[in-house]
Amino acid sequence: MPWLPDASLRPTPTVARGWHHRGVPSPTLAAAVAELAATDPVIAGLVERHGPPPARRRVPVGHRFDYLARSIVYQQLAGAAASSIHGRFVEALDGEVTAGRVLATPVEVLRGCGLSGAKTASLVDLADKVASGDVALERMGRMTDEDVVAHLTVVRGIGPWTAQMFLMTALGRLDVWPTGDYGVRAGFARAWGLEELPNPQDLHGLGDPYRPYRSLVAWYCWRAADDRTADG
Repeated sequence: MPWLPDASLRPTPTVARGWHHRGVPSPTLAAAVAELAATDPVIAGLVERHGPPPARRRVPVGHRFDYLARSIVYQQLAGAAASSIHGRFVEALDGEVTAGRVLATPVEVLRGCGLSGAKTASLVDLADKVASGDVALERMGRMTDEDVVAHLTVVRGIGPWTAQMFLMTALGRLDVWPTGDYGVRAGFARAWGLEELPNPQDLHGLGDPYRPYRSLVAWYCWRAADDRTADG
């Protein structure tokens, strides 16, 4: 039987409908954060400690391919190494990260940037599917979260986590709950004082009371996981 925290440790708030923090006016973000804080004392403490999430604009349609290509390059690499390889990748494309540029660039040139064979194949597959229209980046703003994930995960090397990060940061979706993300799981356990790390299935249920602001809760979970002074 899967582990579930004691009922007294489970969150109980119910929040109203809203929109995500990217591309919305600051009062809307403030209202969403205030609503969460008012319904859950743990989140109230996280807000007091870390402040509100930064307001940012959504990624424009013309930069969505660039965003996804960068996500592929950065997978499973440390920041400095990923940045160096990504820089060489952009340079190889003459600074224009588009599907057409990727498809026009020989595979050996892409590999010469430091990309693995698997990542090179993923980038070419993404470019091919975008160019053919199988992946319609320009329509994703009008798709449901579930449809975006299904649409993106047909691309080699793009899994649910990458698709969820695209939803949260590129499309500015409010109610994304990346239960497979270790930082969200660890931060939730730490912030809510759980004795064990919730598995993805358990975390899915634990996030239900925070609909439709689970993207904000995930952000605070990441802050809690990174906070080295919280236990001091």
